[in-house]
Amino acid sequence: MEQGVATAVLCIVAGGVTAQVLAARFRVPAIVLLLGLGYLVGPVLGLLHPSEAFGANLRPLIGLAVAVVVFEGGLALDFRELRAAGAGVLRLTAIALPINFVLGTLAAHLIGGMLWGPAAVFGAILVVTGPTVILPLLRHARLERRSAAFLKWEAIVNDPVGAILTAIVIEILVGSGHRSGEQAVTDLVLHLAEGAVAAAILGVGFAFLVAWAFRRDLVSETLKTPVLLALALVAYAVPNLLMHEAGLIGATVFGIALANLHVPGIGELRRFKEALVVLLVSCLFVVLTADLNLAVLGKLSLPILALTAATLFVVRPASIWLATWRSDLTWRERLFVGWIGPRGIVAAAVAGLAGPRLSEAGYAGGDLIQPTVFAVIVATVFAHGFSLAPLARRLGLSVAADAERLAIVGASPWSSDLAVTLHQAGVPVLLVDTYPGALRAARSAGVPTLQAELLSRHAEEGLADQPPDYLLAATRDELYNALVCTRLGPELGRERVYQLAPSANHLLHAETGVSRDLRGKVLSDGGLDFETLAERHGAGWRFSVAPAGAGDVLANPCLLVIRSGGRLDFLSPEHEPANRSRVTGWSCCRRPAGTPGQRPMLGPAPMHSPARRSNAPDVRNSPAIVPHRPGLPTWPPRPNP
Repeated sequence: MEQGVATAVLCIVAGGVTAQVLAARFRVPAIVLLLGLGYLVGPVLGLLHPSEAFGANLRPLIGLAVAVVVFEGGLALDFRELRAAGAGVLRLTAIALPINFVLGTLAAHLIGGMLWGPAAVFGAILVVTGPTVILPLLRHARLERRSAAFLKWEAIVNDPVGAILTAIVIEILVGSGHRSGEQAVTDLVLHLAEGAVAAAILGVGFAFLVAWAFRRDLVSETLKTPVLLALALVAYAVPNLLMHEAGLIGATVFGIALANLHVPGIGELRRFKEALVVLLVSCLFVVLTADLNLAVLGKLSLPILALTAATLFVVRPASIWLATWRSDLTWRERLFVGWIGPRGIVAAAVAGLAGPRLSEAGYAGGDLIQPTVFAVIVATVFAHGFSLAPLARRLGLSVAADAERLAIVGASPWSSDLAVTLHQAGVPVLLVDTYPGALRAARSAGVPTLQAELLSRHAEEGLADQPPDYLLAATRDELYNALVCTRLGPELGRERVYQLAPSANHLLHAETGVSRDLRGKVLSDGGLDFETLAERHGAGWRFSVAPAGAGDVLANPCLLVIRSGGRLDFLSPEHEPANRSRVTGWSCCRRPAGTPGQRPMLGPAPMHSPARRSNAPDVRNSPAIVPHRPGLPTWPPRPNP
């Protein structure tokens, strides 16, 4: 028995993480691979039987994992987003939900052929749009902020509400048969109020307790994450003792309240929880799919497939369009939100409990709920997962461009010149500075700018509207550059944040210098500090564009390469060998304007130098952005005959 459980856990964890890695590598929705993996190792090959391996403990374990997932989702909900999307969020959570319930129930009865009782349970289950699916899709699709807020708030808020609505419907169908109508209604209302109030009090109370303790340094750094996880599980478990699924409200409220108290250090803890949730979601989808059996899947029929299609193309769009009628949502936003509504873990978990309970109570058709819900989950995951990003781009609701965006922090004459040149070359670039006068030249050239302190909350909102893929910290203050790279490194990727070389080279020493964990990668050859760049720019050095294969590209050191498709590759002595691959695209090189017959290099060695070539991308087929003066010979100058 123990060996079987250990093998099951190993397969679930290893398989789920492998699916996530492959999904990221090939840029496909991870949920698709997870569902396929679970179906393969479960119903098809019979290698994994979660119900047999874990027994009666499976459902409680799934519940605890879902509690962590919804808690982490609550941490992503900031009330500041409601300033732009508040009315729409209210309609999606308070109005669209009951409409969705009614239309889903009607569709299940009229199209799926279910009795009214199971049809109502089906309609209640499908009012939720799972955050376990929506949040990963939003991280990759990069919607504009307002549309992302609609989907995120709807998914996270409606998730516990849908689970409780399902519990209420089941309670009405199964648990109130021996009581009179008035008594049943009274008992149900008191029962609901008991669970919801307890969940809300626990969630908000725990959030204020954490804020009070963390701000007074009563909890050590190593214990903060365990404390948050323990409280989230308590906020889930205690309300569940009073009412089934009320714990989801407690965990969600705890996350939302904590996110909006702005406790110092929560951002770092949130990143850890995001990684934990990725692991949990991977395991949950594999487990729930592997736990299906062929007998259940054999109940899929033409009416169930028709009901699945009606859910995608009629129920969800109609409920959103009715709920947002005469709202401030544009027709594009209404069309987009009406189509995107994938179901996730909570729907699958609740369906696994609701179906057997209705069947045990003697309701014909109760055994159809689980296969029907899974059919909807699979259909929405595939349809919405693959169409979200293309549809957002088609409707103009995506801030992502084909090329990757570079944020340059610090507006100086030379960095403004670089930003303008990149912008003219078609590279999305964002120039950030606190002083409006420093941004004037770039802004007049059409370069997007952000006037803000990059480490402020205002800058977070600005970057959310124009999210960068790479960062170049180019201010005069070397320590500030390192601080900016340290702050944004975990979000962008530590291999995607760069800073100018420090003026003191010993700071880069492996043993005595600044730790690589506390700074960004050094740009170019390590000799390009701010003063050097400013001095050379003042002497007439400029950036310009050179065509692919030009001698300027091979003869001069490059700052970055713009790969085919818009991907960026920076020159840095700290690149690993894997990053030195041959690339095709544009490259950003530096060539100063010197006297005829001789042009000094930006760096201390020419591009064709063996020392430089070892750390530089191969750009022999790449157009380049170089300092240019027409008619000047290539560097290095040829010796006089």
